[in-house]
Amino acid sequence: MGNKVVTFSEQQLHNYQDCTFFNKKEILRVFEKFRNIRPDLVPKKMEHYEPVSIRIPLEDTVQKLPELQENPFKRRICEVFSRDGKGNLSFEDFLELLSVFCEHAPRDIKVYYAFRIYDFDGDHHIGTEDIHEALSLLTRQELLAEERQQIAEKVMEEADIDGDGKLSFMEFEHVVTRAPEFLSTFHIRI
Repeated sequence: MGNKVVTFSEQQLHNYQDCTFFNKKEILRVFEKFRNIRPDLVPKKMEHYEPVSIRIPLEDTVQKLPELQENPFKRRICEVFSRDGKGNLSFEDFLELLSVFCEHAPRDIKVYYAFRIYDFDGDHHIGTEDIHEALSLLTRQELLAEERQQIAEKVMEEADIDGDGKLSFMEFEHVVTRAPEFLSTFHIRI
């Protein structure tokens, strides 16, 4: 009875519940998943600022997290959710990542993060180069440059409502909300 390790205080768990789409049990399951990536680095009990300060390196996350291993956007996903922008994830970064990808997260939050993931250059628009980058990842670089260019032009023709040669968040959202498969593909089961 006396040897149970308490990973988080009740207040921490309450706070995590408030800012995620998880219950206490799911938060603890996410922590176990996080800790299993690097048990030598992540303590069983998270104290003080450790949920924010202890970071698992990008390479460990993309190699050891089964849910990301086959995802062509795995590196980009980690970069978007990491506070350092380099893909090194703290527990809170990791929790946010899995919360956004869980089935309970609303569509508008998923669309927001999908936009950030596709905005490779971080200019708050999805331009032709961003589309080229996404196509390279999705097709594992099997398309010729001309084929990528044709697809990028077609995407812009269909989605660029204001004709400025790039997609704003609203234009991206307009396209994504019409894609019925979006919610099922922007999902990670914990």
